[in-house]
Amino acid sequence: MSYSIAIDGPAGAGKSTIAKLIAKKKGYIYVDTGAMYRAMALYFIEQGISVIEQDKISEAAAEVDVTITYEKGEQIVWLNGRNVNGLIRTEEVGKMASASSGNKDVRKKLVELQQALTKKENVVMDGRDIGTCVLPGANVKVYLTADSHVRAVRRYEELKAKGQECDLDVIEKDIIDRDYQDMHRELSPLKQAEDAVLVDSSNLTIEQVADAIIQLCDKGAE
Repeated sequence: MSYSIAIDGPAGAGKSTIAKLIAKKKGYIYVDTGAMYRAMALYFIEQGISVIEQDKISEAAAEVDVTITYEKGEQIVWLNGRNVNGLIRTEEVGKMASASSGNKDVRKKLVELQQALTKKENVVMDGRDIGTCVLPGANVKVYLTADSHVRAVRRYEELKAKGQECDLDVIEKDIIDRDYQDMHRELSPLKQAEDAVLVDSSNLTIEQVADAIIQLCDKGAE
């Protein structure tokens, strides 16, 4: 029987980093939901659909099958049986993914595909509404958060390391604004599932957070 771990939380809390580390430690599949949206966006582009044709996007979403596997430690994203790893990281695909991700039919289809994947594989999935909407029956649910200033500092240091000029105050304001938007959006708002365990990563290392969540898994298996 498959096992699933759902990690939700605000921007900059470290969800993807933690989820990937847990998946590696446990030998599970990290479900890269962003890559799945990009694969679907690639299909729309290949079908000649523009970002403003929401009706056509809704129709085409029904024709798409997207799944993820790992081969020799590398994530492979499959679009209708085709490896599209080398095609989904372009700016054009990113823009289409952003424009189509708010489409309810796209979202509905991808949730179905993500749920189907979890029935076959042991998975770790992160996002804004995994424990509340996508995987309400997950074996372990975590709401990962951190103080907004701590998240801003992390982002600031990340950008500085890439040689980009940035302003810490502006970054923190953007994070606070995004939190508000995520928590008040109409479709699947960000919130802690009733049965999710709150984990605050403000004063913890990545390893400490990952180990704490793995302990929750081990405790549930006892």
